[in-house]
Amino acid sequence: QVQLVESGGGLAQAGGSQRLSCVAAGRTFRLYAVGWFRQDPGKERELVAGINWSGDSTVYVDSVKGRFTISRDNAKNAVYLQMTSLKPEDTAVYSCAAGKKVYTSVVPTTRDGYGYWGQGTQVTVSS
Repeated sequence: QVQLVESGGGLAQAGGSQRLSCVAAGRTFRLYAVGWFRQDPGKERELVAGINWSGDSTVYVDSVKGRFTISRDNAKNAVYLQMTSLKPEDTAVYSCAAGKKVYTSVVPTTRDGYGYWGQGTQVTVSS
């Protein structure tokens, strides 16, 4: 069982930066791919960024490429999402999720590929 807790959300100004953290309870967290998803009311949840278990493969949605960076520190059971050049359209609830299978070298890109979810943290970007 993997329990995930996100932190680091809040209010930011357009052009600013924020770092989200996803910390897990459970020693097996380091064996799973992890994704950051976001959802705005009225929109579908989308994968923003994902990282495989070893940290050597990442994926990003086109709208955040060059602005967001996902990373992990397996010694701390943590995955981070560094967000820069924030835009109002980045406003959403951001959730981290861990994959269903261990040692996944390919990052799952759909919700079905993830089996454990955090509660989410709100990010609001003002113009």
